[in-house]
Amino acid sequence: MLNVFVPRPHGLVRTDPAAEPRIPEDALWIDMLESTAEEEQLVERTFNIEVPTRDEMKEIETSSRLYEHNGALYMTATVAAQLDTDRPVSTAITFILVGNRLVTNRHIDTKPFQQFAAYAENHSSACQNALAVLAGIIEALTERIADILERVGADLDTISGSIFTRRGKGQPMSRDLRALIERIGFNGELNSKARESLVSLGRLLMFVQQSGNVDMPNEQRDRFRSISRDVVSLSDHASFLGSKVSFLLEATLGLINVEQNNIIKIFSVAAVLFLPPTLIASIYGMNFDLLPQLPGRYSDFFFALMLMVASMGVTFAFFKKKGWL
Repeated sequence: MLNVFVPRPHGLVRTDPAAEPRIPEDALWIDMLESTAEEEQLVERTFNIEVPTRDEMKEIETSSRLYEHNGALYMTATVAAQLDTDRPVSTAITFILVGNRLVTNRHIDTKPFQQFAAYAENHSSACQNALAVLAGIIEALTERIADILERVGADLDTISGSIFTRRGKGQPMSRDLRALIERIGFNGELNSKARESLVSLGRLLMFVQQSGNVDMPNEQRDRFRSISRDVVSLSDHASFLGSKVSFLLEATLGLINVEQNNIIKIFSVAAVLFLPPTLIASIYGMNFDLLPQLPGRYSDFFFALMLMVASMGVTFAFFKKKGWL
């Protein structure tokens, strides 16, 4: 799908190039979303550019993502998408600055693009030129990542409170540690994708500001610097959240080991408590005539029973005194 936006006094207006097989000369932003081969050829023919293929957009080398060709700036960034679902993904988006026009090529419809398009329709200040559109899109992407980091941080705080809640003596654990590990892992995945997006956007912003083919007014240069500072601060926060994810994961795994040790401890204590009675029962089960209390009719049974109970009591008292129970 090819979305073409032209500037008007009140903001950007979306046009339908399908109705007419050409792009208007006053087009400011050309957004290619899962475009067809015919639409790509139309854009390439109109602006004399080469739109990167999907495989080329996935390359991670800086020279393949940020470069200049025939006076146009090609910038590809990795951006997190589908962040409100159970399966967030990372997708590559290519920004092409050619003259005073911005061409974007993407294969997943992301929420920041929708929000910026809706905002630009009613705010002419957001669409003065192609650089303003680029800055607005990157700001929308950055704000989206900031929201995700805030959500991850809040959920990690909740998980931390659940893990380290102080319990009374003898109070059993009611936490589902497996569910906690799944939540920690999901938040770690979100944070990882957000951090990857911030690193990629930071490189893109640096490339735009250092490019000699971009005529950037001081006001817009200050705007890009402000966005760069936001990206750096968010990257630091994402690093902090990554450390917190690792800490909570290790703490949860440690609690699992404690739970397992407690279970083994219970079985070990039970086995040791029943060892002396088992020994006494084994002795009295032998077929010998010279055993204590055997001549009596019932005294042998009660004597052996008392020995078993007494041996268990002594063992239990010893364990209690040592603090093993």
